Amino acid sequence: MARIGKAFFDRDVDIVARELIGTIFVVDGVGGVIVETESYDPGDPASHSFGMRRADWTASMFGPPGHVHIYKVYGLHWCLNFVCRVASAVLIRAIEPKCGIERMIERRGTNKLELLCSGPGRLCEALAITKTLDGASLMRGPFSLSGGPSKRPNIVRGTRIGISKGREAERRFGLKDSIFLSKKFPGGAKVWAGDADE
Repeated sequence: MARIGKAFFDRDVDIVARELIGTIFVVDGVGGVIVETESYDPGDPASHSFGMRRADWTASMFGPPGHVHIYKVYGLHWCLNFVCRVASAVLIRAIEPKCGIERMIERRGTNKLELLCSGPGRLCEALAITKTLDGASLMRGPFSLSGGPSKRPNIVRGTRIGISKGREAERRFGLKDSIFLSKKFPGGAKVWAGDADE
């Protein structure tokens, strides 16, 4: 399975967020299939880069495409983002566990597969992702990101979770009917498949 290169991220963040669904993401041998993402850019009031304002803790979001931006939410949980062009990034919300499941179970303290990586904080705990990896390149270890199935999976789209600004924007993407999502999409959510958008 071919590794995904830097050019993949040097594009519109919504396209990247959508096309990450179904890809394989592994950190030091632990990971699985990305099944849920959210997109953010400088024009988005919910984004850390809104208005292109910078801070020490957001510096990695202004780096080159193909790097990671890691931050802590509510002072408790780490969140993983893939940086795209012009200070935009994709939040990785959920993964279907495939590799290193025993290590995930030990780190998370649960053997329920659907709870190992269903949410940004759970995902980072299962994959042992912390601030020490902030700004690291996705093009080299401990990360590995490779293409998913040859046929594009059915993807649902809806509003994002846990934000107070920009709540109406439909910038959350997920693998249709996956049991590993952080939260189900509402009935009637838009479905994207193949090359036909919405």
